[in-house]
Amino acid sequence: MAGTTADEAESRWSMAVPSDWRVLAWSSAGFLLVAVQAGALGEFVFGFLADALAFVPAVGPLDPVLSRLVGAAKTADAAAAEVPTLLSRAVFPNEGYWNGERWVGTFMGFRPGIAWAVRVLAVYVYAFGFAAWAFVGYRLYRRHYRTARWTPRDDMVDRFRSHGWGKFGLVVVFMFVVMAVFAPTLGPTTVDQNMRNSYTHEIDYWNADTGQVETITVGEANLNTQSRGDNPQTVMPFQTDQYGRYHPFGTLPNGRDLFTFIVAGSRISLLIGLLAVGLSAFLATSLALVAAYYKGRVDLGLVLTSDSVMAMPQLLLLIMLTSVLAGTWIDGIYSGGFLLALIFAFTGWTYMWRSLRGPALQLSERQWIDAARSYGQTPRKIMRKHMLPYITGYLLIYGSMTLGGAIISIAGLSYLGLGVSAPTPEWGRAIEIGQEYVNTGSWHISLIPGVLITVVVTGFNALGDGIRDAIDPQSDAADGGVASTGGGA
Repeated sequence: MAGTTADEAESRWSMAVPSDWRVLAWSSAGFLLVAVQAGALGEFVFGFLADALAFVPAVGPLDPVLSRLVGAAKTADAAAAEVPTLLSRAVFPNEGYWNGERWVGTFMGFRPGIAWAVRVLAVYVYAFGFAAWAFVGYRLYRRHYRTARWTPRDDMVDRFRSHGWGKFGLVVVFMFVVMAVFAPTLGPTTVDQNMRNSYTHEIDYWNADTGQVETITVGEANLNTQSRGDNPQTVMPFQTDQYGRYHPFGTLPNGRDLFTFIVAGSRISLLIGLLAVGLSAFLATSLALVAAYYKGRVDLGLVLTSDSVMAMPQLLLLIMLTSVLAGTWIDGIYSGGFLLALIFAFTGWTYMWRSLRGPALQLSERQWIDAARSYGQTPRKIMRKHMLPYITGYLLIYGSMTLGGAIISIAGLSYLGLGVSAPTPEWGRAIEIGQEYVNTGSWHISLIPGVLITVVVTGFNALGDGIRDAIDPQSDAADGGVASTGGGA
């Protein structure tokens, strides 16, 4: 009933407002959303480009070219950092000090915890607003500018909207992606200040013993806020330490902020997972289409190849390649994260390929494929135009589930000391750091990252289930059914 009411309201608005004005309003809203964060977007793009180019091996005449490109990217990154943005730490500062009467330096004089919560709320309001803007654009295109009045995709979207388990997964995944994208903004402090160069940054704080505002380096302050069991220095979640610093998730055994560690680690996990799944999906899709189109010996050869790859012990291969490639340029990219992504892609494409091969073989027997051959279309065009669109849905299903598996695998390897190398933040390392304090007052160090990993992986599996049931015409999701499991397809 609520959905019908919303549709009726939208229909009345559509009749009252000309379509050109609706497009103008939608475009203006999108421009405004991008403009208020243009500096952060440029900083992210140029910073990533500079980091990527810095690890490309320069040979011969490429050396000066790469040097100029890296310099230009760093210059653009620095220029973008100077552009004011709506969600910057300068607009919603949470770091300040108590002067004996009030808080100084925080947003509107709020307590550090409240000022931090306001910034986090602003980030997620912006993110959900951006998502709503994109959905409104889709509905606008669907109602007024698409030639066909109905497509099978419409039923898929409507079926997913009534799938409670899938929507839960979508919300979890969306919040995780927002955490990774806005990691520098969401943390109560920065990675550079709290972890990398803590002794080069100073903070002001109120010394209750002297009754004065004093200065101390962040590194020295961290030494006095170490969470090591039941010692009095332990800072628990949602507490403010003696230096006026708010810690939403408490501190680590070295006194560093756990929440900052986690949000920075989420970006690392997401980038490695996306790269691994993206490469796996490319290999699996290409080889599935080739096997389905040519069949025969080509299909048999790919089956034997996939069996051989699946027989390789992934952990042993990881240990071997990590040892062999240690100290090389490829091992230095994202503290070994790029190497992990390549290994996961090389050993993981077979599972996705087997899942896509069946639907692709069914498609290859369709009459329109024979008709395309009779018209003289090339195999490449047939696979790209007449086969690929029909397996994209399956690719989304297995891709979302594989991404969740990649994140938990990366965390597990980091827990064993084989994943992303220190000091780069990673969720699995936080669990390893705090495992000896699980039964003490510092239980939060291992428990919070472990719970987050469980929730995020469950969210990816739930999203995959929702997409699967939306694609399947026989799914009971449209009747309000919810998938009973969150793991398989």
